[in-house]
Amino acid sequence: MSRRLSDVGNLYEFIKNEEQKSLCTMSFLSEKYQDLTEWKKEARFKIRNLLHYSPKRCDLNPQVVEKKDKGDYFQEKVYFFTASKVRVPAYVLIPKNVDYPVPGIVVLHDHGGMYYWGKEKVVETENEHPMLQEFKNKCYSGRSIANELVRRGYVAISIDAFYFGERRFMPHPASQEYKLLQKVKNGSSKYIELYNRISWEKEELVARTIFLSGFTWPGVMLWDDIRTVDYLTSRYEVDPDRIGCVGLSIGGYRAAHLSALDERIKVSCVVCWMSSYRPMIKKHVKYHTWMIYIPGLYKYLDLPDIVSLTAPNALLVIAGSKDPIFPLEGVKMAFKK
Repeated sequence: MSRRLSDVGNLYEFIKNEEQKSLCTMSFLSEKYQDLTEWKKEARFKIRNLLHYSPKRCDLNPQVVEKKDKGDYFQEKVYFFTASKVRVPAYVLIPKNVDYPVPGIVVLHDHGGMYYWGKEKVVETENEHPMLQEFKNKCYSGRSIANELVRRGYVAISIDAFYFGERRFMPHPASQEYKLLQKVKNGSSKYIELYNRISWEKEELVARTIFLSGFTWPGVMLWDDIRTVDYLTSRYEVDPDRIGCVGLSIGGYRAAHLSALDERIKVSCVVCWMSSYRPMIKKHVKYHTWMIYIPGLYKYLDLPDIVSLTAPNALLVIAGSKDPIFPLEGVKMAFKK
């Protein structure tokens, strides 16, 4: 009985009726599309419009602030601009003893309710905090994915997504949340736990404020990822014709959309972020972050339609049969599509 219940109660029937009017009219499976190139052009244009965030492409103006010799690779700490007033931090890992240029890969970190760190979730850093190590053990089998890849000959880059790591939310000094944080030592496990809880509570407010301001959270996130490709392909060590991306959870969401929107991505790996949207609407929306919603998109494209925009490039999708966030029915529907 409980399997048939909806988290939105009696309102589900109304929502369901409206949802079923969403025919994903821009799917390549639609009879009106015969040419792959034309479909990709139209679909990408529609997605970009619905993101409502398209800053002028400014000079990246990259600044390397730190470079370390890590034995078999170099690690750089870099800042670059994705928009005129948006400066993004990144780690870049460059393999040694290889013939440049080599393939480049954008490593996209997850959400996981861990806002205190971003890029550090996928990049090995010195003297890692026990909470960060525990997080990696839980979500990444204890591995730092970017480091795994640089040791295989890739130049790997990972940025802090908006709201994470160095770009994390900080409450106003006059607020109660700020005063609570001041009572705990910054960097301690207690501080990080409290900070993550506050950020979780504020995420909805931030999203609502963004939407009311006329743009979208995915718009910001995906634009930053596209500009990360701009920076990666500007490096002399990188072959611009061999660029890939990989991500877990919301990193998988980012990988799916980055490979859909940016034709420079030739191979992508989407981990634990794939479903047809229809089965998700009844009971699974509550599990998902506010960072993913692109209002109106489902009228035109389902998630498997979106990631298919990378065709004919290589795509690997990994889904867990016991993943509670994505219904298995929806995963199977997406794979079929």
